[in-house]
Amino acid sequence: MQTKLFTPGRLLLALIALPLALGLAACGKKDDAAGAAPVGAPLNAVSPPAGKAWTEVVAVTPEGGYVMGNPNAPIKVIEFASLTCPHCAEFEEKGFPHLRDEYVAKGTVSLEFRNFVRDPYDTTMAMLTRCGTPDSFFALTEQVYTNQKAIFDQLQPIGAQLQAANLPADQIFKAIGERGGLIDFFAARGIAKDQAAQCLAKADSATKLANDTQKATDTFNVTGTPTFIVNGRNVEVATWDALEPILKQAGAR
Repeated sequence: MQTKLFTPGRLLLALIALPLALGLAACGKKDDAAGAAPVGAPLNAVSPPAGKAWTEVVAVTPEGGYVMGNPNAPIKVIEFASLTCPHCAEFEEKGFPHLRDEYVAKGTVSLEFRNFVRDPYDTTMAMLTRCGTPDSFFALTEQVYTNQKAIFDQLQPIGAQLQAANLPADQIFKAIGERGGLIDFFAARGIAKDQAAQCLAKADSATKLANDTQKATDTFNVTGTPTFIVNGRNVEVATWDALEPILKQAGAR
């Protein structure tokens, strides 16, 4: 299935319209058929900086993502994912711990997570995961996926309220955060309510997320989530069982 995108020129109009449904079916699960990948020699582990593990090294990238691990890792994985996508939550549960602890931790693989926003709810959550320091990004993202169903249950009833309110663009995300329980959810996880409100008032942050989503489609042909790019190539898989052999073929073993 294809993901419905906000085109940059129509972003604010689309956000004000606020679709009432979360559109869960819009996140696509690709066929788990990996393309041919080069077979590389096994890579040696790389020592992390003194006093740290590679899984604790996180930085913001120029492309708007968050990268965990050795910035010079020979195998670079980019994950495009939506916070409202159940298939992405499934990968977070079944694949992310293995990728982090068995590959990123060795310094041979880095993981860059880029938000692929599909709707205003997704955008609001993405803005909040980015509201803290880079070190908190992956933990907050993991918390969203772990609690995805409960979050959906709180968000589902508020669509009609927000549509009727006809709020200006710079108030929409704060309203979603307040009425949908997201500000309270993140407050319990270290993002103060005032800090969250300030982050959600930045409509330009939402515009950038939408623009970056469109660029993902244009550059890497991302049409569903999760999508994985390995060393610049869309490997056309969506599960850990399909992604891990590609990493091993590239030398991460």
